[in-house]
Amino acid sequence: MEDSLAKLERIQTQILERISKLELSTSASLPQSTSTPIPSSTQNAAVGATEARLSAILLANGVKDFAFKRVASDYYDWSLDARRDALRAASIHHLCKSIVLVNTQAQSSVVDCSDRNNSKYYVVVVQYTARFNAEAVKNFLYSLNDGKIAKKKFNMRLAPEDTSIQLTGFEHNAVTCVGMKTDIPVIMDEAIEKLSPDFFWLGGGEVDLKLGIRTSEFISYAKPFIVSCSGS
Repeated sequence: MEDSLAKLERIQTQILERISKLELSTSASLPQSTSTPIPSSTQNAAVGATEARLSAILLANGVKDFAFKRVASDYYDWSLDARRDALRAASIHHLCKSIVLVNTQAQSSVVDCSDRNNSKYYVVVVQYTARFNAEAVKNFLYSLNDGKIAKKKFNMRLAPEDTSIQLTGFEHNAVTCVGMKTDIPVIMDEAIEKLSPDFFWLGGGEVDLKLGIRTSEFISYAKPFIVSCSGS
């Protein structure tokens, strides 16, 4: 465990050093102008820290084919076509989101995420173009537990925003499955696995930061349950 943490710290330090060198290089090449203020180093460090932390986690877990993209502050006011173009995604169907669900009817003994087959919370990754089907997740979890838990004990609803933030460490529109505060089991809609090309986009830890990742590598990292849980 200590060796893994040390490796993660080394990777994160290397990424931070690269970002710092890039910032210095960029600042040196920019013409000085009183009309165009340059962002402070504190702001850059805060922005770079999230990307560096998540990159370090992905790299430490063998994920190599991924990219982060900074978007405009009004990104969520744009059409899906405009978002696709900004990210250079293959299609609007490659734009996905991560939502935190809570089982509001879970047994009294189920209070956390220690049992991934019968967790109080799940993170579901679904396309923006799809209509999420909570009933399909309910039926999947019932079957996953071999029918030993009454179906009425599964009632999946969107978790309150403050609960989502507490569990993941990420605010609304920034939730990602990488680097969450809590090890929440992940459910990925089957439609995402079938996308071609197999590289999709989701939240990147900040509202204006998006993460693109190879589907197969995401599956290897997040180990999601792959469930058909949406409709068009």
